[in-house]
Amino acid sequence: MLESSFMTSLIKDEYDIIVIGSGLAGMTAANVLARSKHRVLLLEKHYKLGGMATWFHRKGGHVFDISLHGFPVGMIKSCRRYWNTKIADRIVVLPRIKFDNPQFSITTTFNRDDFTRLLVTQFQIPEDRVKEFFDTARSMSHLDNAAMTAKELFDRFFPGREDVVRLLMEPITYANGSTLEDPALTYGIVFSNFMSKGVYTFQGGTDLLVRLMREELIASGVDIVVSADVQKINTGGGRVRNVVVNGREIRTKAVLSNANLKGTIFSLVGKEHFSSDFIDEADAVRLNNSSTQVYIAIKPGETLDEEVCGDLLFSSTAPAFRTDMLLSRNITSRTYSFYYPKTRPDANRYYVVASTNANYSDWANLSKTDYEQSKRDLIDDTLGALQKYVPNIREIVEYTEAATPMTFEHYTGHWGGSSFGTKFEGLAVSRKLPQQIAGLYHAGSVGIIMSGWLGAVNYGVIVANDIDAWMLEEKRKRLGS
Repeated sequence: MLESSFMTSLIKDEYDIIVIGSGLAGMTAANVLARSKHRVLLLEKHYKLGGMATWFHRKGGHVFDISLHGFPVGMIKSCRRYWNTKIADRIVVLPRIKFDNPQFSITTTFNRDDFTRLLVTQFQIPEDRVKEFFDTARSMSHLDNAAMTAKELFDRFFPGREDVVRLLMEPITYANGSTLEDPALTYGIVFSNFMSKGVYTFQGGTDLLVRLMREELIASGVDIVVSADVQKINTGGGRVRNVVVNGREIRTKAVLSNANLKGTIFSLVGKEHFSSDFIDEADAVRLNNSSTQVYIAIKPGETLDEEVCGDLLFSSTAPAFRTDMLLSRNITSRTYSFYYPKTRPDANRYYVVASTNANYSDWANLSKTDYEQSKRDLIDDTLGALQKYVPNIREIVEYTEAATPMTFEHYTGHWGGSSFGTKFEGLAVSRKLPQQIAGLYHAGSVGIIMSGWLGAVNYGVIVANDIDAWMLEEKRKRLGS
């Protein structure tokens, strides 16, 4: 239908469904609902779509993808079904996943067969124990009891083997923010998804992905508005009534928020509209951690060695895997995502994105001067660490830039700049919203298992189907009365 920055003359006074936020969950839900012939408006505060799945340009023709874009093979099926084959056909495997730390240094294709080989031959774990572990992880469901922690799961299968824990846990921590202290099922579900056939990415860059998704949304009939600041979701009589965006009220039967869960409840709606028990439950939801990123552009004509660097490199100087060390300002662990010309076939350029998990509080209270200096230090320290794999990195770098939890808070509006939404308990609160206010739904990054690209897409589909069923039931009631 239409796409614009906020122009009131182009926006209808009423829609069946308004989607707030254009992360992958929001965009996917909007597409599914529009295909079901609902009138859908997609609102995005930023000037571009994508949420955390986005990109930015810099002088010199540089294009940087935000964060690390690795996801399971299931993304192909989901994109083919809920988007189109043009998108699905560009999802390709990353063949070289590397680990380098004081306990081991390996290269793997990151699938069950290769991990089994490594665990049996290099880590000397009995094959039947490895099989039992993989089968247990694969059988986990979000309906399971969440009492067992990831640490307890590892203690059950690999007691005293910190090296094995590091191999199995470290990449998932970077994939969705889960830690040893989180429920085992939040680890098991994501790990078993990746273990199916390895790690995949989108060939062509996030800018191409979002452009293809935007084209599909418009073809499906979604009205898209960027630079749209949603100030309020108004309710009345126990149901959604309208959304206030850039000062204008737009009526709607249903709202799907792709914003931060706590921001949706406490800021967009207001706690006075919910039951006290629900507010107590929502208030207790913990935000997940955030991250820092260092974006590195290599000079034209210079190259990176794929054999040495791999596609994803989990590098650490820490003696063992520890959550507090992963989040510390005294960085010991980094994940490098290497972007080769094959990643963007239309550009013969090389890029590196270095990512570290981080605490929002370590950045939020700095003075402006200290904040800028800390970013410069982060870049310099990252280049120093990268020299181990690219010895001449300082000579071949053309441009660098850093992002922090404050950066992500600014562009996404996520409380605490959370890269992965909330901890596990957020999923139940997210699902209970329509029980509190009819027509109010949420499909953001929650519960860790609904984080990451595949989790976001699939959660968008789940909630879109919920909304569609509710809309049909509402129509049936109206026609029957």
